[in-house]
Amino acid sequence: MTENLNADVVVLGGGPGGYAAAFYAADLGMDVTLVDLESNPGGVCLYKGCIPSKALLHAAKLIEESKEAHKIGLEFSEPAVNLEKLRSWKDDVVSKLTGGLGQLAKARKVKFVQGRGSFEDSNTLKVITSAGETKKISFKNIIVATGSRPATLPGVDLESARLWDSTDALRLSQIPKKLLVVGGGYIGLELGSVYAALGSETTVVEFQDGIIPGADRDLATVLQKKLKSKFHQFLFKTKVTGIAEEKNGLRVSMEGPDGSTEEVYDYVLVAIGRRPNGSGLGLDNAGVELNERGFIKVQDNRQTNVNHIYAIGDVAGDPMLAHKASHEARVAVEAIAGHRVAFEPKAIPAVIFTDPEVAWCGLTETEAKAQGKEVQVVKFPWAASGRALTLDRTEGVTKLIVDPKTEMILGAALVGPGAGDMISECALAIEMCATVSDLKLTIHPHPTLSETVMEAAELFFGHCTHMYRPQRKK
Repeated sequence: MTENLNADVVVLGGGPGGYAAAFYAADLGMDVTLVDLESNPGGVCLYKGCIPSKALLHAAKLIEESKEAHKIGLEFSEPAVNLEKLRSWKDDVVSKLTGGLGQLAKARKVKFVQGRGSFEDSNTLKVITSAGETKKISFKNIIVATGSRPATLPGVDLESARLWDSTDALRLSQIPKKLLVVGGGYIGLELGSVYAALGSETTVVEFQDGIIPGADRDLATVLQKKLKSKFHQFLFKTKVTGIAEEKNGLRVSMEGPDGSTEEVYDYVLVAIGRRPNGSGLGLDNAGVELNERGFIKVQDNRQTNVNHIYAIGDVAGDPMLAHKASHEARVAVEAIAGHRVAFEPKAIPAVIFTDPEVAWCGLTETEAKAQGKEVQVVKFPWAASGRALTLDRTEGVTKLIVDPKTEMILGAALVGPGAGDMISECALAIEMCATVSDLKLTIHPHPTLSETVMEAAELFFGHCTHMYRPQRKK
């Protein structure tokens, strides 16, 4: 038997974009139905991505800090890892957050339907529930927020419990003796850091000539140098050409600068990016268009080519970031409410939660060079920061990309502990069209790492207190 429902707004997908959209629409007085595969909102980010990975990265950081504490006269015994308890703690963090979102949905009177939804036509969503029942939801507007999934390795068609994607790795089923991470981006480096700290001999293979291709090389180099002491090996300009299962592991064939090689690993983690979940939704039935990469085509207000159908988050294009999805959610809901809105950020922060963290927003130095744009780059080394010295973490750098004529902040980047928390100040500066004088004149508390932003701004004028640079000619 099919149950027929109606809604002002249906949100398909309960991740950071989807639940933000559903909650905001409900706050504006709309009748909202949220459809998701899980029992509570949260999506990949909370269940299989951002949150569990950060929980494990916290554990990894504690292990690494205990090992490095001898430098300042503190000796700890080798940490004993209770894998079952660590896994349980990670799962509990996820459960608390997703359960809390379920309560918020009920408080807002958002109707929640657990199941898989697909378009029957442009005004009807068919949902096969977790109980096997069929529901048809008629809607005035719908927001598609179905997210993304891990990309698979081209040319490798292998079903094996030893071949992991990011979801498998986050289950923390065991600690491999030898682990190969395919991909030197943020997913591979974060999860590689976790397993390296837990005791795996971790090797990273990357097709490019360095880690985190999207970041400027001076930042990536700082992280790479630090990770070299934690990881077993980095293999750059190297491509995985095949993976075959053996009795005690996976034999991996690779092609690199020195020719072809083979190596056996206990487990292989493929972390080469993500793909949008645009297929299997019946978008053809609704007349919604995809681009050549499988993303749903959207306008500035997140509207698709079908006026009452919107798309946000990973399924609507890069960058695939939870905070980008959440902000798109507000734009889509306000567009449905009849407001004149557009998603036009000047700076979307990106953070890699390794140790040290890497964060950047706005224009990068690499992008400025590629565009032939005249910029002035100022960098404040954390070796000159009192707070960094007290933390024994002087490898960091704070960097500003400045328009030399208007003195406006065009971009910013940091590498070091806490970089992800500090990048928000820089993103606000860019969005508010702040100048280096604005940052310079903003009093920062001492002693903090955030002072490095102020001192980088002072460097632009040549009179930074803790670093000497000849003054600029007027």
